[in-house]
Amino acid sequence: MFLNESKMKNISRRNFLVNSSVVGTTALAAPMVVSASIFGKEAPSNQVNVGLIGCRNMGFGILKRHLSIPGIKCIGMCDIDENILNERSATVEKEFGQKPKLHRDFRKMLEDKDIDVVIVGTPDHWHCLHMVYACQAGKDVYVEKPMANSIEECNIMVKAASRYNRVVQVGQQQRSGKMWSSVIDHVKSGKIGKLRKVNIWDNFTYGIGGPVVPDSPAPAGVDYDMWLGPAPKRAFNTSRYHRYWRFFWNYGGGIITDWGAHLIDMALWAKEIDQIPDTVHAFGKNLSFSNNAHEAFDTMSVIFPMDDFMITWDHTGGTTNGPWNKSYGLAFVGDNGTLVVNRKGGVVIPEVDQTTKSNKTEEITFAPDSDNHSVHVKNFIDCVKSRETPACPPETGRVVATFAHMANIAARTGEGKLIWDDQKKSFRNSPKANELITPVYRKPWELPKI
Repeated sequence: MFLNESKMKNISRRNFLVNSSVVGTTALAAPMVVSASIFGKEAPSNQVNVGLIGCRNMGFGILKRHLSIPGIKCIGMCDIDENILNERSATVEKEFGQKPKLHRDFRKMLEDKDIDVVIVGTPDHWHCLHMVYACQAGKDVYVEKPMANSIEECNIMVKAASRYNRVVQVGQQQRSGKMWSSVIDHVKSGKIGKLRKVNIWDNFTYGIGGPVVPDSPAPAGVDYDMWLGPAPKRAFNTSRYHRYWRFFWNYGGGIITDWGAHLIDMALWAKEIDQIPDTVHAFGKNLSFSNNAHEAFDTMSVIFPMDDFMITWDHTGGTTNGPWNKSYGLAFVGDNGTLVVNRKGGVVIPEVDQTTKSNKTEEITFAPDSDNHSVHVKNFIDCVKSRETPACPPETGRVVATFAHMANIAARTGEGKLIWDDQKKSFRNSPKANELITPVYRKPWELPKI
């Protein structure tokens, strides 16, 4: 349970370490409310000390972009795989001349009062705990997208950032992209006419998960129980681990929470949508690739009816063809033209006036950016120093992730259509759907209460 913050101000470091120590193989689950005067501090004007949780893939890429900024120092790295931890820390030492402390338990790393910023690059089912613990320890946080693996975890994370007065950046890096900003400005300008709908599609071969293989022992050096964390106990399987975990509901939400966190975000940005939808229509099934292991849908269609326009989502995992000869992208459909865009660039395709035979708007192109990630990281560090709101705060991350989770819930329950009651924070028409709003954590981990 939580400790009173005033009492925490006088707690000794020795007693804190005792209270946060490991019990058996798993540490105490309930996070402690920690004063920023004990752990962390306001970011210094020059050097910012960084710790990373989750070192294998995207987290490490984000760390390297942090270290490319002058004055950033990595002083802590944490991973449940000691092989990855040793490999990535060796790269940090070789490429940046820094030798961080290595940790297998993220809570031990958070005890380091010199860490100012924590990067969360772990699977989705860990994001909430890692981010909330870090905020309670007085750290600012860069957390990968989607912000969390459930609607209620997203709500909790927004509350945590506010309560502990932390700068939190969600890794929806297109919010910092020059091309994407130009695209959104063009849509908002009205040059393509009234925006009537935004069609989004996403067709990738990875969307069918990994091959069906038998369970096996976890690899040497991997703390698999810690990898599972709050998720239910389940035997190790290579097709539910690296690369493929996001296709199982206890760890991720499939393609729509992965790429959808980026693409749906652009549709919402175009209309400055900052509320979750009242209604969602969604249908999803696993219709192909029976030799692949996945729970998240390989085939899915979604409609979000908004007040004055519509957003649609479609994906067919295992394929690479799509509208406009693009495997993924968005089409902003207006009365005067359609703006088709993905990370490789964009183009306005004008409608033709049938009377004058002239284009209703100008045909223009949008050049792609080189690296949105670096700009997004720089924006975060600037805000850590200034205490201003970053490009993608948790409020934005919550809305986008909730759109995707609502679609998955509608399809998983077979309801097809769900109606949301924002005052009660529940669905009006489906008890089955309401059961999927809040995850049940495996003991001794507990869902944070903010």
